Amino acid sequence: MWCVPHPIKSDHTLVLLDTEGLGDVEKGDDSNDNWIFSLAVLLSSALVYNSMGTIDNYALEKLHYVTELTDLIKVKSVEGDVDESADYVRFFPSFVWTVRDFGLDLKLDGKPITAHQYLDNALKLKPGTSKKIVQYNLPRDCLRKFFSPRWCFVFERPANSEKMKRMEELTDADLEPSFVMQSRDFCDHIFKEVKTKTMIGGLKVTGKMLGNLTEMYVDMIRSGQVPCLDNAVVALAQIENSSAIEKAKAYYQQSMAKLVVFPTETQQQLSMVHASMEREAVAIFMNSSFKDEDQKYQKELMKALQEVYSTICEKNSQESQRACTHIIEHIFAPLKVQLTNGSYMTPGGYKHYCDDLKMMTSEYRSTGGKGVKAEEVLKKYLNDKESTGQAILSADQSLTEAELRAEEEKAKREASEQEKRTMEEQIKVQELLMDDQKRTYEEHKKQLLEKMEADKENAKVEYNRVLEAKLKEKEDLLKEGFHCKAQEMEAQIKDLRMEQEEQEKAKPSIWKQALDNIGTAALMIPGWGKLIGVGMKVGSHFMK
Repeated sequence: MWCVPHPIKSDHTLVLLDTEGLGDVEKGDDSNDNWIFSLAVLLSSALVYNSMGTIDNYALEKLHYVTELTDLIKVKSVEGDVDESADYVRFFPSFVWTVRDFGLDLKLDGKPITAHQYLDNALKLKPGTSKKIVQYNLPRDCLRKFFSPRWCFVFERPANSEKMKRMEELTDADLEPSFVMQSRDFCDHIFKEVKTKTMIGGLKVTGKMLGNLTEMYVDMIRSGQVPCLDNAVVALAQIENSSAIEKAKAYYQQSMAKLVVFPTETQQQLSMVHASMEREAVAIFMNSSFKDEDQKYQKELMKALQEVYSTICEKNSQESQRACTHIIEHIFAPLKVQLTNGSYMTPGGYKHYCDDLKMMTSEYRSTGGKGVKAEEVLKKYLNDKESTGQAILSADQSLTEAELRAEEEKAKREASEQEKRTMEEQIKVQELLMDDQKRTYEEHKKQLLEKMEADKENAKVEYNRVLEAKLKEKEDLLKEGFHCKAQEMEAQIKDLRMEQEEQEKAKPSIWKQALDNIGTAALMIPGWGKLIGVGMKVGSHFMK
């Protein structure tokens, strides 16, 4: 196996799998070769079959592995002897036949033809039902039914015998110009025309997924099982979707740790960072996940991100409390000194005390870096000073009885005002947290719809490719006079179209169910109900 950067597609890797020649008696038996050929089919987006000379009956008989595929690969995990060969063209790679040391003229009935037409002509079926004709048609019929599109490239001998002895030393200039041109045409085709490897539904396979698929298929073969595409997809989905959750969660955690400086000045600042990083984390999950039936893994991601965010919010509150406590200790330190010295226990001392308290409170509110608990921590400090203020007021003999009562009422109003500020602060935080929850649902819904739309387009491309292949095969069969086989192909085409129509009819209900799943998950996110309850409690207290 070789993995190299794709020469044209910058975001792709070109993976070359070499079976090192089939039919080598020193390397294995027919059974071993059959499994290697099956693995090549399962893992490739383009299967390149290499032979020498010409494409004749002998060359096709050597490609007998293709006739064994129905016994070596299953599409669906169903019991019993079910013919699934009609579905193979959906999942099998394109087929490229390369013919080395080709010495014939590319002509048919005296007219020039392309190498691709040469292959099509070699795959024509013979009419008849004798054993010999059935054997003759079998590999051709399998290639036509299982692989689409099919291409052929022919290569003349690259150099004379003397030069061939030192092939590794030769440059392009030492080779036959026609061979160099043919090689370039072949490479251009592979680089430009061969599609990215996909799974059922048109899902593009990543390098990690290819590695997991290889391991799964090899394990199945070693354990005596027949590789099953459906089972592989289900198993791969579990691996990839779980990994997608961890990848998205890790990205969110690392990004929040990098961007959030505790304590944030406001809850809105934290919410904005959260919204941005959550959006990117969900996108990471969507790009890596597939076949997430009932949105099981997306709901797990939603829950996981909310748990992390709740922890961050809690830490933000704790850091705010610490910062506010530290600021209060610093700003109100002179007040503490005056209280310790008894400076306020003199006639007129209460007014002096209130003026200092007001000035320091104003300075505290204008100081930055307090965070989301600024008024709550201040309220606690002022509450703790109520008895001190009352003692100073009672000791101030310069006040008349009426002035004393007026100061008491003023203190109550200021305490009530501070309570109001604290409640407003809490309500604002709770409202923003509930907005976060709503935005979470909307973001998940938006990206889910986008993914479902993309999946729909991928499935449509796959459907059109398969339909086009079957229509072409039907047309070729009619031209060759195989009307019964053409009718069988027409039945497959009809089944394919009916399946597509049923899927289209079911899509509205499937999409609705998907959105319902996300909506239900959003309501059940840890903290959602708690936030609503806290918000209602704070609101009702504020309205008293």
